[in-house]
Amino acid sequence: MNDLLTRSLAKLTILLALPAAAMAQTAQQAGTLIVAGQTDQAPVVRINGKAYVDIESLARITHASVRFQGSQTILTLPGSAGAGAPAPAGPAVKPQQLSESYLSAEIEALTGLREWRAALVNAIQNNYPVTNAWVDPLRRGADAKLQLAIAAATSDSDQKAVELLRNEFGNMQQGSDQFLALHAKASNIPPDTFDNNPADQKILSCAHALASMASTKQFQDEPSCH
Repeated sequence: MNDLLTRSLAKLTILLALPAAAMAQTAQQAGTLIVAGQTDQAPVVRINGKAYVDIESLARITHASVRFQGSQTILTLPGSAGAGAPAPAGPAVKPQQLSESYLSAEIEALTGLREWRAALVNAIQNNYPVTNAWVDPLRRGADAKLQLAIAAATSDSDQKAVELLRNEFGNMQQGSDQFLALHAKASNIPPDTFDNNPADQKILSCAHALASMASTKQFQDEPSCH
């Protein structure tokens, strides 16, 4: 389309310079110009064996604008105005800051979850018995710290972050229950159970993301926490 417009513009420069009498004598209707994708069309005239299109008709069917400046005729195509200029910057997005009170509680909650997981890993790698009576105090301790974080969440950003923390607790609970079920079926759980374990990798990824939020003091969503 741009090549067609370029050729038409070159011819239009000559057409505009022709005297009206000469045009009347030599111009002959030669069909219509149709631009692909457009519904409008423009008449084409042939002068001295060459095809021309009226510039205003061309502007209409291409949704361009035309203006006259002295001896110049300026055609501005859609999207060409300001081409190459950088787009205006949008309004700055204010970082979603986490409150100090929530951050302190979140760090404590993450510590409780980390201690819970570390105890499970140590028990399984050293073939210690993994029983509900042994795991329950770890779970209750982590849950108590989670509740303190929930209570400390006051801002919108805090609420979003604490939802991820809830999910992390739920994933940890699910993983702990799975190991309890494994121990109930077999007295010896393979010590490499945690290696390349997708569920455990998800727990670790979420924990790292939450710890990173605590260091930057800004909320950022994390897929592994969902």
